[in-house]
Amino acid sequence: MSHAKPLAGLLVVSLEQAVAAPMASRRLADAGARVIKLERPEGDFARGYDQVAQGQSSYFVWLNRGKESVCVDLTNADDLVLFEALLAKADVFIQNLKPGALARLGFPFERLRTRFPRLIICSISGYGESGPYAARKAYDLLIQTEAGLAAVTGGPAAPGRVGVSIVDLSTGQNAYAAILEALIARGQTSEGCDIRVSMFDTVAEWMAVPLLHAAAGKPPARMGLAHPSLSPYGVFETRDGVAILISIQNDREWAIFCRVVLKQPDLATDPRFATTVARLANRVETDGLVTTCFGARSAAEVIALLDAGDIAYGRVSDMATLSAHPHLRLADTATPFGVVKLPEPAAQVQDAVRSFGPVPALGQHDAAIRAEFGSKVRSRT
Repeated sequence: MSHAKPLAGLLVVSLEQAVAAPMASRRLADAGARVIKLERPEGDFARGYDQVAQGQSSYFVWLNRGKESVCVDLTNADDLVLFEALLAKADVFIQNLKPGALARLGFPFERLRTRFPRLIICSISGYGESGPYAARKAYDLLIQTEAGLAAVTGGPAAPGRVGVSIVDLSTGQNAYAAILEALIARGQTSEGCDIRVSMFDTVAEWMAVPLLHAAAGKPPARMGLAHPSLSPYGVFETRDGVAILISIQNDREWAIFCRVVLKQPDLATDPRFATTVARLANRVETDGLVTTCFGARSAAEVIALLDAGDIAYGRVSDMATLSAHPHLRLADTATPFGVVKLPEPAAQVQDAVRSFGPVPALGQHDAAIRAEFGSKVRSRT
């Protein structure tokens, strides 16, 4: 039986580029919303990030499926008319222009709220629409450093970068969640709203635990692939050179680990190791026990012992390992230059058939959208 997607019938207009806003609008598109992506005449600059996905940008292909692409120049009067016509019919408007840019185009938030009271407006920025840093350019890695994320990432020698665009992606997910909440609220009140989501706020909220530790006089240290509060919780190498990360979360798991894996059940009651606090205070000795155990066995032997004790573990995978992982779910995505396989979103609705729209070529829907919304068709030359 065919079922409509949950957001079918909703119109989203997104004046977007790069990563954060496209992530939010792509989630809406995946859920069935019609998403009209407004691109500058030369296109979203994320189209040029790389050429690894059938000759196209990996970021763009991943974040823009299921959208309609229209090129607009908002310094042009005809395109401003088209823009307003789109907003008049939209349920959601997403934008990540520089703070103040929308007002300079003649569309301050106050006017949008008055003119389109049911419209849900979501603005994504680096530091917010106001405040001392509002005018600063903000990119993913800049915010990783500015908001302290890099300070708790990496090894002891130096701060590190999270290896994906975690700030952009999490900001886009925050925006998506806020838009869904606003849609639910509008169903009750018939009123839209003005949502502001900043990259800095996104990461700062995630930094709650390190901030609380620092306030208590215990600022977290960078530990690479280890845990600042638990031991043993980190990477250990087997005799045949395989890196395996294990996690012992509590004293019960530790007792099982001692009996089944270390083959030293008395360590479970040894006062140096019996409690989480004691193991952390004696991290070098605790980790040394694991290092010795793993180093004397092959990966297959270690994994068999961990499985026997139901101990949490994982290999330290590279991209080749991930590509062959038995739990990796890939979906075909149509693009202008061929099919690209992409990881499926995490949430799975049981008994629902999942499908994703194609990635649009630049300006692919210019004529159709302009005809539908009563605007002149303009050449992009």
